Amino acid sequence: MRLTAFTDYSLRVLMFLAAEPGRRATVGEICAAFDIKVNHLTKVVHHLARRGWLVTVRGKGGGLMLALPPARIGIGRVVRDTEGQALPAECFSAEASHCAIVSHCRLKGVLAEAVQAFYAVLDRYTLADITANRQELVQVLRFMAPAEARP
Repeated sequence: MRLTAFTDYSLRVLMFLAAEPGRRATVGEICAAFDIKVNHLTKVVHHLARRGWLVTVRGKGGGLMLALPPARIGIGRVVRDTEGQALPAECFSAEASHCAIVSHCRLKGVLAEAVQAFYAVLDRYTLADITANRQELVQVLRFMAPAEARP
């Protein structure tokens, strides 16, 4: 199963924020760290905030923060939330299926089992688990102090 760019960017935003959980970050900082276009990330951030994964603060000193501790953010839940219904093949969509063997095919059951296994693995992990190497992430992402605080 391949994740959409929307899900990939959502996970990156959460990981960026989890690397320094007490610090507010801006969309611009996250875009720079991952070389992502602002318009793409703005949609992601809006979705994550609407769904309760992020808190956004406007104005001077504003930015983004995790709405929950990293240990309470399940990776499986985030992926389900950002991916929507898993449709690994055409036959999973009632209105879009044009397959001639759909009524006799056993592949759909196998694929459904594979999707369940995929999510079962993701459900075992939290944001805290995948960002346990916070110091290394901070170095790689080149966290910078806000411009007004820099010498």
